[in-house]
Amino acid sequence: MPDAGDEKGKAEQPAGYVLGNRGGTARGGWEGGHGPSVAEGVRRTLGGVSSASVAVAQFASGPDRATNLAGMRALALRATEQGADLVVFPEYASYFTPTMGPDWLAAAEPLDGPFVAGLGDIAAEVGAVIVAGFIETGTRADRFRNTIAAVGPEGALLAVSRKLHLYDAFGATESAWAEPGAIEPPQLFTLGAGEGGLRVGIQTCYDLRFPEVTRRLVDAGAEVVLVPSEWVAGPGKVHAWRTLVTARAIENTVYVAAADHPPPVGVGTSMIVDARGELIAALDDETNAVVAALTREHLAEVRAVNPALRLRRFRVEPGAPKHD
Repeated sequence: MPDAGDEKGKAEQPAGYVLGNRGGTARGGWEGGHGPSVAEGVRRTLGGVSSASVAVAQFASGPDRATNLAGMRALALRATEQGADLVVFPEYASYFTPTMGPDWLAAAEPLDGPFVAGLGDIAAEVGAVIVAGFIETGTRADRFRNTIAAVGPEGALLAVSRKLHLYDAFGATESAWAEPGAIEPPQLFTLGAGEGGLRVGIQTCYDLRFPEVTRRLVDAGAEVVLVPSEWVAGPGKVHAWRTLVTARAIENTVYVAAADHPPPVGVGTSMIVDARGELIAALDDETNAVVAALTREHLAEVRAVNPALRLRRFRVEPGAPKHD
């Protein structure tokens, strides 16, 4: 949502990972160089390991749906040329203006409306899963829902995720126009075929500041967590973004792929982090898409060394805590 640091040193690129680049940046550290192209196919064999590829696409949406979809199509084509099975776009990809108001309510549409249909058209054309945020019609006339839809290449709606924690912080009041998502079992889907397919979950922007949201997805079986966002620029925001994305990956031993709007409104810095918390693909301020290969074998390796999920002594349960 509108959410109103120090550079990390280079990290060694993990063995077996393939990072894609086409005019953007794919690297093993914040200051690293370009990675090799993976345009030779949607799936590769990395030392005998079957992998699926995920792209984060960074762009600034505006008030025109058709223009937004056209920009998303271009980035999806670029990502799938690099081998992406899935492309995740930011929150509020369907409509965005600097200040929420009645025009946002007017831009709301149902799940079977033209924006999600447009996502389906893109998914069918590029042969990949498309995940993006849009303004969904609310349950009341004066509120919309901040919703993420995942659409498969056959046009099927694979998952829907509605933002749980509205951004009433840093001077913003998202709840004045949006309603929070209901606390329901997370909708997950599988990326890839057969036993090697990875289970994918979704959360939105400000939900990243609530670690229990990610843990609940992981408890439901998620191995890859997508975070479409509109993480607004401001003091300390880049540091917070990088830290929180990395922390959610480390503490849950999962992949996290987070897509943001570029500056000046967003912080940019869209990224994919592996289960060790290492950066495996990232963008800076540009409008672009970047790809990384994800493997089940990596998850197994990390969890064998650090079985933190198995060693837990607490569980996540819905319900707000009591306050004095």
